[in-house]
Amino acid sequence: MSGETALAGPDLTLGIETSDIPQSGMIVGHVSGEAVLVCRTDAGLFAVGATCTHYGGPLAEGMLTDTEIHCPWHHGTFDLRNASVVSPPPFNPLQCWRTELQGDRIIVREKVATQVSPSSIDTPSSMVILGGGAAGHSAAETLRREGYRGSIRMISADRDLPFDKPNLSKDYLAGTAPEEWIPLRDAAFYRQQEIAVKLNTRVTSIDVDGRSIRTDEGESISYDRLLMATGADPFVPPIAGATLSHVHLLRTFRDSQAIIAAASKARRAVVIGAGFIGLEVAASLIARGLSVDVIAPDEVPLGRVLGSDLGSFVQKIHEEKGVRFHLDAAVSTIKETGVVLADGQVIECDLVVIGTGVRPATGLAEAAGILVDEGILVDQFLQTSAPGVYAAGDLARWRDERSGELRRVEHWAVAQRHGQIAARNMLGNREPCSFAPFFWSAHYDVVISYVGYAPKWDVATLAGDLEARNARVTYRSDGRVLAVATIFRDRESLAIEAAMNQGDIEELESIVNSPIV
Repeated sequence: MSGETALAGPDLTLGIETSDIPQSGMIVGHVSGEAVLVCRTDAGLFAVGATCTHYGGPLAEGMLTDTEIHCPWHHGTFDLRNASVVSPPPFNPLQCWRTELQGDRIIVREKVATQVSPSSIDTPSSMVILGGGAAGHSAAETLRREGYRGSIRMISADRDLPFDKPNLSKDYLAGTAPEEWIPLRDAAFYRQQEIAVKLNTRVTSIDVDGRSIRTDEGESISYDRLLMATGADPFVPPIAGATLSHVHLLRTFRDSQAIIAAASKARRAVVIGAGFIGLEVAASLIARGLSVDVIAPDEVPLGRVLGSDLGSFVQKIHEEKGVRFHLDAAVSTIKETGVVLADGQVIECDLVVIGTGVRPATGLAEAAGILVDEGILVDQFLQTSAPGVYAAGDLARWRDERSGELRRVEHWAVAQRHGQIAARNMLGNREPCSFAPFFWSAHYDVVISYVGYAPKWDVATLAGDLEARNARVTYRSDGRVLAVATIFRDRESLAIEAAMNQGDIEELESIVNSPIV
């Protein structure tokens, strides 16, 4: 999954001058054939692996603080003091080397083993996690990393172990990522960590008073703490023919495999929906040599999320690759040989993928008497209205402590961070969910990074040049910055995220008002 960094810079075992690294700066070198990043901050000198353990992002292009390094690609964060993961998407720590100061020279010595001190302050006897997606997997790993040694059971309706869901519509579907990249961990990992994973199983009820769940196999499972992380279910519009065999949804690993198999025999595909999943599927099918039409009711693809400027730009990128858009349109019927639009137009195809959004899976919570309002309502610690029951990921709706607004965010990195926070709080900590949401979206060779939360806005201000792939769009309501989207301005995106997380409005305004050259 991760890339490799070509060895560059000095041999750090021979040493470098302290002056070669500015204060609060970093330099890439190598030790025994491995790329190493040396960082100099007010907290000291640190030598860690130079690439993110998620997708191999070059950490030297990221952002450095006193004790942390932030990946420029997907905003994963590592603690320089022990190379551990502070926030996902990465799960694996960086390698760490010992540094030595001899006069004015910094020398990097041998690798050192590091240890993270557990922070759990409570020891429930059993944890049950409903869902094997981003939030559920993150929670399970975090529980063990925090030192919890009690029982962990993960119940998942999927037939596969937790997988890298963003890749299902991107590189894997396009044929540029091997299948071994997709599982987040192999079966041996869960055995070693003593995390019991039960697949292809649905929970039918929750007894919040008796602190137990019941599965579709009739099994009753008790819990001390329960995490609801079952995500969201695909929404399928009431279209005649939507259940035909050549019509597919994309939610699971098996779904992606089924689309790949169908694409190998197809010539023309129709994608219904011009959201992130729909457009990523379109790009992947183009990469596989299919002719692709996209049908959506929107005036501009992604316009409701990114605005007209950026949405139109994304549309143009896809059109240049051969995608045909049918906007402000709806499908009335799907037939074996094509789809019929509401205006009577027929588009021939032999493969259809429906990507028309999702709905939070709140049925279990509602039936159990847990408060629900467009998602499962949770407090700032991700606890639901039921004692001992937490919720994380796509189905959780929490109140942002700065704006006071309720928000529910359907993004992979957000779900992973939710799982991490929920796990710590299930162990008795009181860690608030107060981070600025982040997501990325790839369209061929253009990657959009988005920080913040702006379900609606008054003004979307474009700075820079979209055609030059060097731009920023700032979304404001009542003059307040809600979110910022950037293209190939990775370090700036990290700085925006940091300013939002720190509540530093002055710094945030300084960044978004700076000229782009």
